[in-house]
Amino acid sequence: MKAVILCGGKGTRMREETEYRPKPLVLVGGKPILWHIMKLYSHYGINDFILCVGYKGDMIKQYFMEMYWRNNDFTLHINGNKNIDYLTKEEDNWKITIVDTGLETGTAARLKQVEKYIEENTFMFTYGDGLSDVNLIELLEYHKSKNRISTLTGVHPFSTFGLMDVENGIVKSFREKPVLMDMVNGGYMVLNKRVFDYIPDEDCMFEQEPLKNLAKDSQLAVYEHNGFWRALDTFKDVEVVNNMYENGDAPWKIWK
Repeated sequence: MKAVILCGGKGTRMREETEYRPKPLVLVGGKPILWHIMKLYSHYGINDFILCVGYKGDMIKQYFMEMYWRNNDFTLHINGNKNIDYLTKEEDNWKITIVDTGLETGTAARLKQVEKYIEENTFMFTYGDGLSDVNLIELLEYHKSKNRISTLTGVHPFSTFGLMDVENGIVKSFREKPVLMDMVNGGYMVLNKRVFDYIPDEDCMFEQEPLKNLAKDSQLAVYEHNGFWRALDTFKDVEVVNNMYENGDAPWKIWK
């Protein structure tokens, strides 16, 4: 099964980092966000990836072309042939298709451009900036049980503000950025190839017309995930997950 990952946005709300690199290459625990996402898929046996690149896409291509020596210690023999002895063997059995889907392209149009590379009827789809410990096998089984074209992972976000409990105009207590009861789209979707019938020829965002029309036709299921999920939208978000990683509390890191 293939996993399509959107990697083409400019990440304008994280300008401190994305001025120099695409958001999926921003580092968490010394490795790119994208690497962490792919490790989650790989943990569940999904090792065939399609990366939809755009902004600074050459840097993503370069990272994967160089990933083996970047992630391992080695001895380099400068003897005319530049022989390399790898001292560690951290490697992944990944097949990676990288597709340049344009600089300003909407998420739906990026997905549409890789349709020709998807042979199976069912595939995974997500964003290149969200970390989670979602169980992808359970997600896939849930998708099959609902028999719909698409299933997205619904997550409960944290409030960006502390909330007040008020009775008769008097504050009784404060709740510091609690988890909200409402759900939002956390990415980590399972899609049937019929989803391409919902993507118009003109450029648009997948979260707009396609998802709305899928919902209108009762073809959009939601798998509720109550575990860890965090969208890395801002530099502060990256600082938070890096601190979690450094403190040994990285719930998205479920692989060995």
